Amino acid sequence: MCASQSGRLSGDGVFDLTRTAVVMADRAGVAQGWTKGAERLLGYAVSEAVGRPLAELFTGVAPAASQDNRWESRLAAADGWSGLEAVRHKDGHRLDLEFRVLPVLDATERSARLVLAAEMTQTPWSGASQSFLEGILGMSPIGVAMVNADLEFVWLNDALERMGGTSREQRLGKRLADIQPGLAVEALEAEMRKVLSTGTPSVGYEYLGRPQSDPEREHAYSTSFFRLEDEAGQVLGVCYMVLDVTESYRARQRMALLNKAGERIGSSLDVWQTAQELADAAVPDLADFVTVDLLDALLCGEEPTPGPVDAADLVTMRRAGQQSVREGCPEAVVAVGEATAYPPSAPVVLSLVEGNSALFQTLDLAAGGWAADDPVRAAHLRELGFHSLMVVPLRARGVFLGAATFARWQHTGPFQPDDLVLAEEFVTRAAISIDNARRYTREHNAALTLQHSLLPHDLPEQCAVEAAYRYLPADSLSGVGGDWFDVIPLSGARVALVVGDVVGHGVHAAATMGRLRAAVQALADLDLSPEEVLAHLDDMLNRVAHDANADDGVIGATCLYAVYDPVGCRCTLARAGHPAPLLISPTGNGRLLELPTGPPLGLGGMPFESVELPLPEGSLLALYTNGLLLGKALDLDGGITRLRTALAAPQAPLEDLCDTVIGGLPGGRPVDDVALLLARTRALAPAQLATWEIPADPSAVGQARRSAAGRLAEWDLEELEFSTELIVSELVTNAIRHASGPISLRMIRARALICEVSDSSSTSPHLRHARTTDEGGRGLFLIARYAERWGTRYTPQGKIIWAEQPLRSAAGAGPANDLSALLDGLDDPAAPFTGAEGR
Repeated sequence: MCASQSGRLSGDGVFDLTRTAVVMADRAGVAQGWTKGAERLLGYAVSEAVGRPLAELFTGVAPAASQDNRWESRLAAADGWSGLEAVRHKDGHRLDLEFRVLPVLDATERSARLVLAAEMTQTPWSGASQSFLEGILGMSPIGVAMVNADLEFVWLNDALERMGGTSREQRLGKRLADIQPGLAVEALEAEMRKVLSTGTPSVGYEYLGRPQSDPEREHAYSTSFFRLEDEAGQVLGVCYMVLDVTESYRARQRMALLNKAGERIGSSLDVWQTAQELADAAVPDLADFVTVDLLDALLCGEEPTPGPVDAADLVTMRRAGQQSVREGCPEAVVAVGEATAYPPSAPVVLSLVEGNSALFQTLDLAAGGWAADDPVRAAHLRELGFHSLMVVPLRARGVFLGAATFARWQHTGPFQPDDLVLAEEFVTRAAISIDNARRYTREHNAALTLQHSLLPHDLPEQCAVEAAYRYLPADSLSGVGGDWFDVIPLSGARVALVVGDVVGHGVHAAATMGRLRAAVQALADLDLSPEEVLAHLDDMLNRVAHDANADDGVIGATCLYAVYDPVGCRCTLARAGHPAPLLISPTGNGRLLELPTGPPLGLGGMPFESVELPLPEGSLLALYTNGLLLGKALDLDGGITRLRTALAAPQAPLEDLCDTVIGGLPGGRPVDDVALLLARTRALAPAQLATWEIPADPSAVGQARRSAAGRLAEWDLEELEFSTELIVSELVTNAIRHASGPISLRMIRARALICEVSDSSSTSPHLRHARTTDEGGRGLFLIARYAERWGTRYTPQGKIIWAEQPLRSAAGAGPANDLSALLDGLDDPAAPFTGAEGR
């Protein structure tokens, strides 16, 4: 018979006592107690039923003559009676009932009869050969008992006798506290008294306890109580039904623990934190003490090999997390972060080597097995009273990462196979999170290493601006970004200032940033205008996007490119979707520069525009990426205000200003990478410049040499006279021979000696080896041998050919005017082109 629906009074099953008549009768067959269920079933109120014979209350539909003595024989049966009978409701309609008559003995051995009746249409086995009461009271797994007003047992069925582990004789006349001290007795008796006093049934009351039938294991029970009354409404006692719901309770507990573990484990991409979260989630609900040990190679960033672990690799493991019900984890032999070692016979080692979980329901810590190989640890565990152990390897994607150990020392009973299944679920979730964290950390570190290797480590020497920078990586959730900056010395003592930001994060963004930075430096060496540089970068990104894998995501970037000339104190700027720079005047007034907003790099098809602005000496130019402005609140205006406030004192040291700007970021670390480049403009003094207009006459070459030599004497640079006269002579001669229009010569004394010859031609000269029979073609070769850098710069009026020499000759280079060495080099076609690497 099925009794699974019998645990609650409000149900529709056969054990629904709200639809069952429960009647107490004496040996004479007179009703002494009448329940609400009896009233609902037969229609008689308590006042009408109590004191009347059962034959009148259960009036049969058959002729009265054949029913006169039917109840007399039923009540007289020593073992009770069960059967089926059709009776009349108070209003006369027919009821097909199943009956059970049970003899009841109280503490004084006075005999009474308990009559149970239920309508056959309400029972799931209507028409069965046995009474439903026989199933309830004899074969059902539901325990049924009756206690009097003093909560002393007066009756119980076989199921309750088996469930509690105490016989009927031991229970009768005693209270629950006397026979089942391992249950929640006080709470149960309080619930009974509540039902006794209010008359309101208590349905589905759940509690935990250790019955005498199984004192080593905690059980869960669901119990329903209802009150019994006599004809005068006097309370007789309480009848209760109890069902052992341990398995369903444990299943709910396991599900709740798994949900809890799912919420707690893997909240971050940190290996150490995830391991600790596993230990925290398992204590105290599953175990009293938990340790998580990870392979040391994994924590060092090495890639673990698939499959079970070699025992030799377990020499070095590291404690990554632990938790205990005792404060301070006194069970731990090592602290978190320290190396831990196990003998080859230890359960942790065997579990990892064999690749399987291990359950030790009864932990043997005697002087044998692994305890003999690790006596210190075994003695420690023995002293603390450990009696049950589980070891589960951490495995994710076929790779073993370490092992988790679960132990019990409290009297909660040994671990069961279901506990091992639950522990494996815990560890599986943690292993996936740890492996994700490990992979993320490795990729994040690789991206950081790549990004840092691609960013400038030190700013180059130049005389155009005083510069300082800060780079702040984003938080670990966003990953490394593609922000970059650069300060690039240009010809003519100019400097290029660059800030950019690649779309996205991770290794791909860092690699794209490296490509862009290398391209910017190459384009800057060509002395292109800012808008031309951005156009070439846009074309490059379009080619990269066309060749890229679709999995790489969107390829795009923003960029700001500025060129500052300290001779004229003018700056030319262009931007591609990048935030406008902030300019702070020498007096402290700040404003965003109004620049044409070009499209971000990678869109293609749109032109870029540049703007030329005067920047007085001492002006402060702030270039930055949007991570500096957009915090977690995404407040652009607030970011501009913070930056302007931080730079309110433009003459302060740039390093201090950088610290002030970064220190004012809200919320600690930003959500996106921050690149900040501050540049304070300088101006070259007129005494550092010299300019001459050169007539288009070959005889003017000698005068140009003499003018250059005179200025070198004023600058105290006579040691450069020979090489400078040679460079000036060659550049001016080439301009007179091959160019047209006005020709000018300019010399700049900055960090290097710069010689520039400008003309109106757009033809660029090329360096080549002249044959021994050629009359010319050696001029640029001579310049390359003596100049540190040289090249061509185009202007709207034509071009400028320039050459730079260090202010002092390099040590060991020999005298600058060693003509014999020069001639030897001219005769040697394989002679190196010293200084020609730039152009």
